[in-house]
Amino acid sequence: MILFVRFSLTAIALTLLLTARWPAGAPALAATPAGTPVDGIRCDQAEGAVFHIHQHLAIFAHGKPVGVPPDVGRPLVAQCLYWLHTHTDDGIIHVESPVFRTFTLGQFFDVWGEALTRNNVAGTKVRKGDLHIFVNGAPYKGDPRRIELAQHTDIVLEAGSPYHRPQPFTDWKGQ
Repeated sequence: MILFVRFSLTAIALTLLLTARWPAGAPALAATPAGTPVDGIRCDQAEGAVFHIHQHLAIFAHGKPVGVPPDVGRPLVAQCLYWLHTHTDDGIIHVESPVFRTFTLGQFFDVWGEALTRNNVAGTKVRKGDLHIFVNGAPYKGDPRRIELAQHTDIVLEAGSPYHRPQPFTDWKGQ
């Protein structure tokens, strides 16, 4: 009887996990990597301690906030952690690597399993010129995939109007 109850609870939990939906307005989770290296970034059993910095990413689709989900870069099936990942849904990206090197926003999106081009931001498609990018409060005209993830870089992607000058992110929670 106890085995049956434990199996039933496990089956219920798995069903809830597999059928759970991310909040309305948030991008659908794409086919996220399952532990294989992505852009030379491994999925290790523990967080890297050599290089540890944080960035903030805010995404807006036609003026509405789109959340960056918790646990990007933490695949359930592999029980590992990519060097680029999130823990919570506050938009803070964690770079925790066993090697010191440069990482980019494009690599984070690849680990997330979402698109990042001038015409597609995590599934929100826009026409040429309709993606406004801000890095540390300044307009950015380059390729969004090449934005370097340096300590406390504040990145805002506005896919489609209405556009607003972003407020600086300051809630680093001591990170």
